[in-house]
Amino acid sequence: MRNVFKKSLSTVLVLLGLAIVVPQGVWAGTNDQNKSNGTRVWVPGEERIQKDVLHQLRMLPYYSVFDNLSFRINGNEVELNGQVVRPVLKSDAEHAVQRVEGVRRVINNIEVLPTSNFDDRIRLAEYRAIYRRVGLDRYGFQANPSIHIIVKNGNVTLMGVVANNMDRNIAGVTANTVPGVFSVTNDLKVEG
Repeated sequence: MRNVFKKSLSTVLVLLGLAIVVPQGVWAGTNDQNKSNGTRVWVPGEERIQKDVLHQLRMLPYYSVFDNLSFRINGNEVELNGQVVRPVLKSDAEHAVQRVEGVRRVINNIEVLPTSNFDDRIRLAEYRAIYRRVGLDRYGFQANPSIHIIVKNGNVTLMGVVANNMDRNIAGVTANTVPGVFSVTNDLKVEG
């Protein structure tokens, strides 16, 4: 019964749109026949590895709206990238990906953000400003909201996915209204 509940919960979480990790690439290099025209060749098994890695990263217990994780697959090697607030999340991500069948090597390039009360205050203020904003509040109803707020030394970067360009622009403008922020980089992507 417990396994059925876990499987159902995983399915429900996926259906809620918890796309917290956006893979940077799952294509292998070119083969000898296609080097001249620059086409890329799909490596069998990478799609399954991509799904499994994505699932493992989604299930990390300390992953929050203030963290950003991404990965790149090259054959049986996975490169982890991003920024996290808690050091334990960096090691947890690496261990989770190492358990994926078919992964031989994990390169962990995840940056642990510096500890700072100043940055913590900005994180909270940005969260409140963005997720209380009419129009953007709907992104906060997910178990893991799709707009991630990365703060490093007073500089804010917005990462994640929104439905349209208007939401992207509103999020950027809203982030700029928070006092004490040195700069805002809007790296939000639009669905589709």
